[in-house]
Amino acid sequence: MTLNIDLLVNLVYIVSAVLFVFGLKMLGSPATARKGNLLSSLGMLIAIVITLVNEIKLPWENIVAGLIVGSLIGAFAARKVEMTGMPELVALFNGFGGASSLLVGLAAVFVAGNTTFTNITIILSILIGGVTLTGSFIAYGKLSERLPSKAIQFSGQQIFNGVLVLAIIVSAVMFCLQPAVDSPWLIAVIVLSLVFGIMITIPIGGADMPVVIALLNSYSGLAACAAGFVLNNNLLIVSGSLVGASGLILTNIMCKAMNRSLNNVLFSGFGAAKVSSAKIEGEVKPINPDDAYLILEAAQNVCIVPGYGMAVAQAQHVVRELSDHLESNGCEVSFAIHPVAGRMPGHMNVLLAEANVPYDQLVEMDEINPRMSNMDVAIVIGANDVVNPAANEDEGSPLYGMPVINVTEARTVFVLKRSMGSGFSGVDNPLFFGDNTRMLFGDAKESISHIVGEFKS
Repeated sequence: MTLNIDLLVNLVYIVSAVLFVFGLKMLGSPATARKGNLLSSLGMLIAIVITLVNEIKLPWENIVAGLIVGSLIGAFAARKVEMTGMPELVALFNGFGGASSLLVGLAAVFVAGNTTFTNITIILSILIGGVTLTGSFIAYGKLSERLPSKAIQFSGQQIFNGVLVLAIIVSAVMFCLQPAVDSPWLIAVIVLSLVFGIMITIPIGGADMPVVIALLNSYSGLAACAAGFVLNNNLLIVSGSLVGASGLILTNIMCKAMNRSLNNVLFSGFGAAKVSSAKIEGEVKPINPDDAYLILEAAQNVCIVPGYGMAVAQAQHVVRELSDHLESNGCEVSFAIHPVAGRMPGHMNVLLAEANVPYDQLVEMDEINPRMSNMDVAIVIGANDVVNPAANEDEGSPLYGMPVINVTEARTVFVLKRSMGSGFSGVDNPLFFGDNTRMLFGDAKESISHIVGEFKS
C-alpha cells in the first residue's frame, strides 16, 4: 500500500513537472504568457495539495488557515500593485523565496540523524536563501528609490567581500564537521550569508537592475533546489532547477542586451562609473500637442518606444488608443521593445499587454532598427538610456557599446518627458538636442490624450 502511495505521489509530481515545463515554454511568447502562467500555477497547486495529503505533519486547520491567509494577501497585493511597482514586487517575491529556503534549511537542522550530504544541502539552502533574501531587499530599496539607486562602493570593498566569502566557507565546513542545533558555526553562516547578500547588491547601479532582478530570480530557484535536496522532494528539485536555469538564461540575455559581461555588471559599479566629460551641444526644440498631431496625422509609419516613464504616467491605455487612431488613419504602427526597457525583464511587454496592445505590434530591437530609417515619426515615451545615441558614438560614455534603439534615424523624433533629466543611469542624452528631435514636455498621459482628442475631432 505504501509503495502504491509513493508511486501515485511521484506520478502526480511528474504531471506537475510537465505543467511547469510547458508553462515556462509558453511564457516565452507574449501571446501565450498568460496561459503559461496559469498552467504553471496549476502545476504548483497540484504539487502542494499532493504533498500536504502525503506528508502533512500539522493539523489541517493550520494548513487551511495558512493557505487562505496567504491567498488573500497575494490576491490583494496583485490587485493593488501599480505597474510602476511591479519590479519592486518581483524583487520582494524573490526575497521571500529565499527566506523560505533559509527557513527550510534551518528547520532541517532539528532533524536527528542527518548525513554529511544532508548537512551540506542544509548549508547551501541557508546560504543561497540568505543571500537571495537580503540581496532582493536591497534591490527592492534601489528600485523603489528608498535607497540610492547609484552604485555604493568604498575603499577595500573587494577585499572585504573576499574575507566574507572565506569566513562563509570556513563556517560551513566547521558546521558540516560538527553539526548541532546550537552550533555557533550555523549562526555564523546565517549572519554572513545575509551580510553577503547586501554586499553583492549595493555596488550595482540602478541601470543594471533588470540584470539583478533576473539573477536574483535564478538565486531563488537555486535556493529552492537546495531545499528540495534537504527535504528529499524530487519536485522541488525539478522546479527549483527550472527557475534557476531559466533565470541564468534570462540574465545572460540581459547582459547581451547591454553588451556587458555578468562579471562587469556585478563588480564594475555602473552607477559609480565616470561619466563622459564630452559636452553636449545643441538647441532643444519644444513642440506642443497640436503641432505634434499635425505631423502624426500625415505620418504613414510610426514607431512607439515605451520606457519606465510611460509606466509612471500610467499612459499605456491612452497610448494604445493613439495607436488605434493612427491605424484608422492609414498609418502602420509598431512598438519597439528594448530588452532592458523599464526596471525588470519584460516590463514593457507586461505594461502593453495590460492595455491590450496586439502582440504582433511588439517588435524587438534587432528587428526594428533596420526599419527605423523608414519611420516618419518615432515617439519616445519615458525611455531614455535605451535610445541614447551616446551608446553608439561616445567612447567615454558608460553606455558605450550597449545596443540601443536607433530612433535618431527616424525622420522625426518626439520625446515625451517632464523635464530634461537624465535616465536611471544618470547619463545625459544627446538625443534631446538632435536636429530631428522635438521635445514634448509635460505629463505623457495628458499630452497623448490631447493628441487623441484632436484625432477624435
